[in-house]
Amino acid sequence: MANLQIGKHIARYPVIQGGMGVRISGGSLAGHVALCGGIGIVATAGLAMNSPLFTGRNYFQADPAALKEELKKAYSIAPDGIIGVNVMVALSDFEALVRASVEGGAKLLICGAGLPMTLPELTSDAPDVALVPIVSSVRAAQLIAKKWHRGTGRLPDAVVVEDPDTAGGHLGEKLENIGSGIYDQYKTVREVKNFMKSEYGVNIPVIAAGGIWDRPDILNALAQGADGVQMASRFVPTVECDASESFKKAYIDCSKEDIGLIMSPAGLPGRALVANLEDIMEYDRANSPACSTGCLKKCTYKESGERFCIVKALDRAQRGDVRTGLIFCGTNAYRAERIETVQEVFDELFQAQEDEAAA
Repeated sequence: MANLQIGKHIARYPVIQGGMGVRISGGSLAGHVALCGGIGIVATAGLAMNSPLFTGRNYFQADPAALKEELKKAYSIAPDGIIGVNVMVALSDFEALVRASVEGGAKLLICGAGLPMTLPELTSDAPDVALVPIVSSVRAAQLIAKKWHRGTGRLPDAVVVEDPDTAGGHLGEKLENIGSGIYDQYKTVREVKNFMKSEYGVNIPVIAAGGIWDRPDILNALAQGADGVQMASRFVPTVECDASESFKKAYIDCSKEDIGLIMSPAGLPGRALVANLEDIMEYDRANSPACSTGCLKKCTYKESGERFCIVKALDRAQRGDVRTGLIFCGTNAYRAERIETVQEVFDELFQAQEDEAAA
């Protein structure tokens, strides 16, 4: 497996740790992944919720400040590591979080849950920060590239192609299409690579996300044309993950049948542990009758009280309330067997390669 270069940044291993919001992938996990030779990612969604900076009324002031604190923590663990930020386009403070990411020293920005059409303009004073959109179709990659190139001359430094049939969290596909068998992730990977080469004459890395758990999964992704992989769920049951022990244990205890699809208040389908969905909604009906943060640009709970407050549900789970909290996960979460260290994960994925190189 070759190194992974995104923009000016070269990772020892072709692994990006996926962004998992509301403090599942915070400074600790991102820092340790970077320390081990991968690309560590701090997810911005809901960082204010479990921050001492949040008073309950200053969400949009506390959120970017909390992000900078997590980046500082990550760099204290891996001062020379490659650490980036995942910023959902669907967030109300998307622009502020992009700017805070740059100010906090992020080396790359990964953006999904919408098309990040304004990202080059927002980062025009930080040309060394790599820009990486998440897509599920070649059409989305084409729209982004053409808009960026026409407006600023900028192109994506890499593209993450997410498989909605296997990935966790919010998904960039219509609910009725997920699991229908019509989606071919690696065909999309190759089409995105071919489009960038034929249209602009550039070979940018295309990253496969969703359903990546072990070394054979990585080797398959590379054999299918991907330049690297994004792994999220695999890093949840680790010592260094920022989630509560109860959250990690929920992965270890779950079965394949416990994992399913929900419709998020954000208007996007999502994959999660679904057995407690009624408890989540009942909690908000009893305790949170109105939106108190406005964290999403579009939210049925904010607009009409429909479904549940997703940021609070995710926050409860992150803190340890797995009965009324929402636990996002990919389809392979049930494969977790124990809590291990991030280094042990990397050893399993790459030690054979290192031993072979040393022989």
